[in-house]
Amino acid sequence: MKKIDQAFKPSKVAMAIALVTLNSVSISAQAQETAEETEVINVVGIRGSLISSSNIKRESSGVVDAITAEDIGKFPDTNLAESLQRITGVSIDRSNNEGNKVSVRGFGPTFNMVTLNGRAMPTSSTLSTDVGINRAFNFQHIAAEVVSGVDVYKTGKANITSGGIGATINLNTAKPLSIGERKLTAGAKAIMDTSNVKGRDITPEFSALYSDVFLDGKLGLLATYAHSERDSRKEAVVNDGWLSDDGSDYTNIDTSGITNPNNPNKNFWVPRNFAVEYGDHKRERDNAQFVAELAPTEGLKIGLDYTMSRFDESINRVLTGFWFDSDANTTGKADENGTVINPRHNNHRLNFTATHQVVETENDSLGLNIEWQATENLKLEFDAHESTSETQPGGEISEFTSVISTPPDARYVDIGLDFGNADVPRVTAVTTSTFEADNAPSPLPANYDPFSTAHIDGDVVVLRGHAIKNTIKQWEFSGTWTNPGYGLLSKINFGIGNTDYQFDTAKRFGFDFLYDDLDMDALGISFSPSKIGSNFSGGDQLFAMQFNVDPKRVNAAVTAGNFVTENPITQDNINEDTLSAYISADLETEIGKMPVSINLGVRYEDTDVTASSTATLPTNLAYLSVEEIREVFPEGSGATIDTLTGGYKEFLPNLDINLELADDIFARFAYSKTLTRSDVTSIAPATNITNTRPGGPFNATQGDPNLQPYSSTNLDLSFEWYYDEGSYVSIGYFNKDVKNFIGTTTELRTINDASGNPLRDPSANPRPGCPDANDNPDCLANSSDPIIDFEVTIPKNLEDAKIDGFELAAQHLFGDSGFGGQINYTMVDGSVEYDIYSFEQTVALTGLSDSANLVGFYDKDGFQARIAYNWRDDFLLNTDQFHSANEPQFTEAYGQVDFSISYEINDNISLTLDGLNITEETTRRHGRFENQFLAAENFGSRYSLGVRAKF
Repeated sequence: MKKIDQAFKPSKVAMAIALVTLNSVSISAQAQETAEETEVINVVGIRGSLISSSNIKRESSGVVDAITAEDIGKFPDTNLAESLQRITGVSIDRSNNEGNKVSVRGFGPTFNMVTLNGRAMPTSSTLSTDVGINRAFNFQHIAAEVVSGVDVYKTGKANITSGGIGATINLNTAKPLSIGERKLTAGAKAIMDTSNVKGRDITPEFSALYSDVFLDGKLGLLATYAHSERDSRKEAVVNDGWLSDDGSDYTNIDTSGITNPNNPNKNFWVPRNFAVEYGDHKRERDNAQFVAELAPTEGLKIGLDYTMSRFDESINRVLTGFWFDSDANTTGKADENGTVINPRHNNHRLNFTATHQVVETENDSLGLNIEWQATENLKLEFDAHESTSETQPGGEISEFTSVISTPPDARYVDIGLDFGNADVPRVTAVTTSTFEADNAPSPLPANYDPFSTAHIDGDVVVLRGHAIKNTIKQWEFSGTWTNPGYGLLSKINFGIGNTDYQFDTAKRFGFDFLYDDLDMDALGISFSPSKIGSNFSGGDQLFAMQFNVDPKRVNAAVTAGNFVTENPITQDNINEDTLSAYISADLETEIGKMPVSINLGVRYEDTDVTASSTATLPTNLAYLSVEEIREVFPEGSGATIDTLTGGYKEFLPNLDINLELADDIFARFAYSKTLTRSDVTSIAPATNITNTRPGGPFNATQGDPNLQPYSSTNLDLSFEWYYDEGSYVSIGYFNKDVKNFIGTTTELRTINDASGNPLRDPSANPRPGCPDANDNPDCLANSSDPIIDFEVTIPKNLEDAKIDGFELAAQHLFGDSGFGGQINYTMVDGSVEYDIYSFEQTVALTGLSDSANLVGFYDKDGFQARIAYNWRDDFLLNTDQFHSANEPQFTEAYGQVDFSISYEINDNISLTLDGLNITEETTRRHGRFENQFLAAENFGSRYSLGVRAKF
């Protein structure tokens, strides 16, 4: 951990001291107090949990929502994200039908800060399907059983770690001295995932918590452990992206039907890769926490804690599909908007893909906390931790893909898609009847069947992956002074701290051709009638047969043959060093006999950014095939290092005013300024070539460490009526004025090779015998070839934006009947919604959508039952399709029904039954227009039967 004296840079310390000296009022430490209250409340059951959560909402300054455990070690849902989506204004993203990331008030996962006991938590991801590398926390990594409560701070606080424009989400864990007695809980569940095909039909999940106090309550020890396994299958129909063109590349598209006045240049979009796939998932997760607390004297408490998680997932994906990868020979007609609704390509190939994906993530956090009641009125606290999140810790490849196809000299299949009104497009994949000399030989072989090992061969192999380590070292010294007398001023809080954020990534990529290199009969390939997509309209008109194989078996054969050529590893290293200081005050008074509490404060942050990239420059480009131009890296070539620096200083004030208009009726006003830092990929300075296709496009990206953070000025107004214990209604309005919105700009520039010369296009004037995948020197670029102008995408602070909305919520407990319910609805609007008719839009807010929840429950005499419906309107998932940079992905509206039932056999033993997505809802995504199909996914439902014991 960085030494404290190293972090105290003179200029920063002087400014921090001046800030503390000049400000005589500050924001309260309400957040820490709320967390402490959450830990000592002994809630039991659904009713107790909702009462506790409503009390936190009522007593907090600003706008805060919370979830508390129904009992020690028992959270409302087995997945934290699934629980969070019940909160007004909170929506979730799902991965394989399991909540993993959170959006708040229309701000996507990257705009929300997740902390553990007030500490910033690192995160890492590795798959190429995770477009971009960002700071969004993955809730799949944390078991709900180790969390005692969650606080969602929707307004800014001076004493809260910065980073969340949407919200700061703090996960609280149990502490032994707060529990104050011996507690032992244990639970076990049998998980049945209805989607499973190749894994186990029943998988285990179990957890345990032990807490005790010793030495007359001066020493407390707590240990928790949770283990979960899940076997499942995801079935999907997918299109990797829509390529935009103006007729330069796709020269046989009929654009006469384009009549939309918003598309005067008649741009059109053609699908890239289409496939029907299934993926068999095997996931294991382990969580543990150890806490030791010592109170040697009255007023002094020392805590040491360690939290860990291990997340391993293995995915075997098998795809049947085809690629529209010969531009000039693709035909079709564009509709009024420009979507090519019936793309065709005669004399083409079917592609069969086997992908094995591995995700290994290790999260560790070691923390120290010291609380000292220095005097009757002064409490001091020191908190420090070092936390890491590491994906692929051994540097393993995360994606190994082998493609098997009809050989390139035997293109006997006509392919096509029809995008009508069905959920999925209709597929054309028939034996050709028209031969083109350059694409298919003639005559057709007898009994030709493309769904046969006799007529397929190896095509290409691709390796992808990131080995990532994110480390956060953070310390804070803080204090609270309580006014011993009467008057306006109630408390003053202050603090100073340092956060060292380090992000290191090593990117791997390999590619090669497999022509005639694999023995098809030795790979265990089979074909069966296809049933994938049957849950969607149009699913009966997909491929007649489905390709089946064990991807690991195929990849083992590829590895044994040494067919893969891997590019040199590229590395990015990002460091952000932030010194922070805050001062705040709580004020209490009355206006016309109405109690008023005021929370006033300011936070100062000074951040220095250093970013470096280490990469090997190519020596040339090679023309390998009609679809591929590839960088050439000679063995032993040296790497170059690019280092850039940046930084920024921010003042983040806040003002909360709570007015009790009448008994149990509150009006709240909150003003705050918050920030969110940019994605990590936007900071890395290296220039990365992302696309080199014969004839173009030629694309690249470059980051900028001097990007300024998103900065939001927030206004909140809320009215709440707590008319009975655990029952309330509320209406809130929020307005966010966001500056420095990060978008992208594109500029044409040359990119130099290792010798400092600009790269040239070897496909522009191909030599005889080219293209050639067999290291033909004539297919390398030479000085007679034209210099390439790359379209380089660069992130920039471009625009400002306004987002506002309303939150409506009601919670009602029907007296002592045991019945109760919740309902909430969030409406969000903003000036950064994606304009589907703008072909040059550079800024859009992901995650912006309305959402709603409806929950009904019964809790009495040891029997609990709850049914919950969650709905989220369509939203922009991201602005980057897998094969089409700067093209959007929209997730369509989705609703899901879950239930939970438990019965207490006696005071110690209870039985549980949970169901997730019991109506087996499916998800669908599209591109710029609704008929630009991207994905339709089917997950099935999941049930768990368990037993829980407490002593």
